[in-house]
Amino acid sequence: MTQDLYKILGVGRKASDVEIKKAYRKLARKYHPDLNPGDKNAEKRFKEIQEAHAVLSNSKKKKQYDQFGFVGNTPPSGAQQQYSYGGFEGFNFSNSGSASFQDIFKNMFSGSFQHQQQGPEKGEDLYYTMKVGFMDAINGIQTRIKLSRKVACSFCRGKGYIQSGGKRSCQVCGGSGQTPIPVGAMRFSTTCRACKGSGIETGEECSLCHGMGFMQKTERIKVRIPAGINHGSKVRIAGKGNAGRKGGPTGDLYITIEVNSHNLFKREGANIYIKLPITVPEATLGAKIEVPTVYGVSTIKIPPGTKSEQKFRLREKGAPKVGKKKKGDQYVEVTIVPPPFNNERIREIMREIEKISGENPRKKIKT
Repeated sequence: MTQDLYKILGVGRKASDVEIKKAYRKLARKYHPDLNPGDKNAEKRFKEIQEAHAVLSNSKKKKQYDQFGFVGNTPPSGAQQQYSYGGFEGFNFSNSGSASFQDIFKNMFSGSFQHQQQGPEKGEDLYYTMKVGFMDAINGIQTRIKLSRKVACSFCRGKGYIQSGGKRSCQVCGGSGQTPIPVGAMRFSTTCRACKGSGIETGEECSLCHGMGFMQKTERIKVRIPAGINHGSKVRIAGKGNAGRKGGPTGDLYITIEVNSHNLFKREGANIYIKLPITVPEATLGAKIEVPTVYGVSTIKIPPGTKSEQKFRLREKGAPKVGKKKKGDQYVEVTIVPPPFNNERIREIMREIEKISGENPRKKIKT
């Protein structure tokens, strides 16, 4: 053992016997192989903790280690002392601080050493992504999707076996649903493998589902997408997930909606935005113009002197709000389009306008 034994236990060289013992109990409880099955690092750490404690808890060995840095006739060059950790013999957790040994097993194994309820279990939820058109998301649609899912076996009704001759208590566990497991000097119980915790003999395996209790089936499921659904929203369809186990309820289907973009409208929440071009005369003199909406054509009034990028609101012309009677609004942003420059008559008129107005929109700009 070439490592510092005090560092292994996490104590100082002046630590008392009580402090060494307390540190050992804490670390041994954490890294014991029975609590870390299959963890090679935990197994190695536990061996180091055992060896360090074996030396530092022995007054003679501790004295030799403090003086020479090793225990025995020669310094350690390779072989390490092997320690047995089968079970928990000689290891007392009763005064180890806060949690009892039984509490440790409850936390670390989540009840695997205790009887687990083997009753009906709900089936897994399924998840599906569905693309819908922009207008379909506004108005809502009913459609069908193709889905493969697990459904309860019709022959055994989801049990996985065929009961014959009535129900009988399991011969392995005596009907308790549990079988004992010795761990060192202690005894725990775990779920009976023969009856899977039910306490009843299962009977013959179902020949149709081969004991699984369910069959894989492809279906066309009817889906209703509500009006106003937005990109990224989810639709839940109850009972269209995978079949439950042992008569448990079926899981649900969750559909994530992806809404396609539109070449004219842009949506943000329940509001819809559109850019609309207007002419110079319309912006200067004012006008009534038609505006496309998701519900048809509406009319807005352009006041005289309207500027480019000015916005107008059409109330209740946006998308429906799911689950509510209200709708969003539509916002119209106008863009002034100049007249054709290659028409000589238009050019003459524009020069005349320039003389009459004498306006310089840049006169307030200072460098």
